[in-house]
Order: sequence, then structure tokens, then C-alpha cells
Amino acid sequence: MPEIPAQSTPPLIEIANASVVLGATRILDGLTLTIQAGEHTAILGPNGAGKSTLMKLLTLQLYPYAGANGAAPVRILGRDRWDVQELRARLGIVSADLHDRFVHGNSNGVITGRDAVLSGFFASQGVFSHQHVTDAMREAAGGALDSMGAGHLADATLDTMSTGEARRVLIARALVHGPQALVLDEPTRGLDVAAQHDFMERVRGLARRGTTLILVTHHAEEIIPEIGRIILLRRGRVAHDGTKASVMTSAKLSEAFEASLTVEEANGYYFVRAIGRLAD
Repeated sequence: MPEIPAQSTPPLIEIANASVVLGATRILDGLTLTIQAGEHTAILGPNGAGKSTLMKLLTLQLYPYAGANGAAPVRILGRDRWDVQELRARLGIVSADLHDRFVHGNSNGVITGRDAVLSGFFASQGVFSHQHVTDAMREAAGGALDSMGAGHLADATLDTMSTGEARRVLIARALVHGPQALVLDEPTRGLDVAAQHDFMERVRGLARRGTTLILVTHHAEEIIPEIGRIILLRRGRVAHDGTKASVMTSAKLSEAFEASLTVEEANGYYFVRAIGRLAD
């Protein structure tokens, strides 16, 4: 009998010719990219490149224009329609904005680390009396906190934690379902140099344990060695897409950031320094 080919795994993220216009401004302009499961990727670009709008596509907060013949421009794990809570179980999202909502929002940060993680099961901000928390959920929450070195923060409230500690708790919240991938949006914003290093070392551990990482940033120094692919955005489009060595060059970064930049590599990290603005 002929061998039946194995069913191929759909890409983690597919975006095909997606455009978003807000007011009179075209934020994304025919954006096209595909990211496979297991492909640690950084989406890098200056402010205004379209990174925040791209994040809103992934979190279903925005929808782009329909593609040709009504085809869906955005597909996640092979699907273009998701229940938001179901999607969060497959694609974890952590951002500095999420941190601000938990710490400075209506709760004023008085949510414990444990409840912050448990709230990931309900896509809520904290745990409420009408929500049923099972023993299995509590065990998973404890395991997620431990995986981020934050088990000791289970009973502490977010308002008493450092920014780095609270950010680690929120990664545990995203991990509590065991998602296939973790999207990190400007993850070290607000952290000092030491806290940045500690936080990104925790992220490196996740990559080594098999969680696909998608990092969205304008800081090249956040790109950990485990990330092998760079998608460089400029004015709502993909300017360059390839390996770190091929994309993280002075010429390509200077073009995207519209500034004269120098790039240095050390131990798998890239460091960028501005030496002036490009001439018009």
C-alpha cells in the first residue's frame, strides 16, 4: 500500500496582505509574514513601524481589510476564527500594557501572585467569587509560578512587587495553560539593567524548554541568542526578513530606523548605537 503522508502542521501565524487604516493613516500596508511553530522570532522596528497594530491583530483587538476573494488575512494555528479565551490557551500574550492594567488598573495592584496566575484560566483581571477554581488549576498555577522562579510571590500582592517580579508573574499567567507559543511585547519596558538581564534569562529558559517565542520590540538588546529569525518592520511593511546575521547589520537597521546606526555582536546578543540621523 502506498504510504499516506503525515498531515502537515499549520503555521503558528500567517498574515497575508493585511492592511489597517486608522483615521487617515495607513498603519499596516499589505503586511505579509508567516511564523512556524518552534521558530523563535523577533519582530523589530522603530516606533510607528506598526508593531502595536500587529499585536492588536494577534490579540483580535483589530481586524484588517479582507484579502482577495474574501480570504482571511490573519490565521493563527490554521484558523481565522477563535474564541478569545480559547486562543489565550494556545498563544500566551505578555506586554508592559498588561502589567500596567494589573498594577495600576481598577484592582490597584492588590491581586496576589497566585490569583493573577489563576485569572489566566478565566481571561479576567483577578479571580472573582462566581469563578470556580479547581485543585488542578491551583496546581497548574503553582507550577507556572515555580517555572518563572516566582513561587515565593504567590501570596504577595502585585503592588508590593518590583516591576521585574510582577512581569514574571504575568508570564506565569500566560504559561498556566501550557501554550504553544508566547508573544512578548516590549517585555523589559520599565526594568533596570539588572532586572532586564534576570528577566530575559528566564525567557531564555522557556525557549530552551520548547515554548516558541515571538518577541515584539524596538530594543535590539532584548533579542536573546535563542531567537534565530528577525522580521524588520518599516512603515507598516516587512523591510527585511531573515537570520540575525543577515538582518542585524548597520545598513539594514539604519534604513529601518532612519538613523545612522552601528551594530556590535557579543555572545549571541546584538547592541545598536546611534551616531546620527540620516540625511533627507
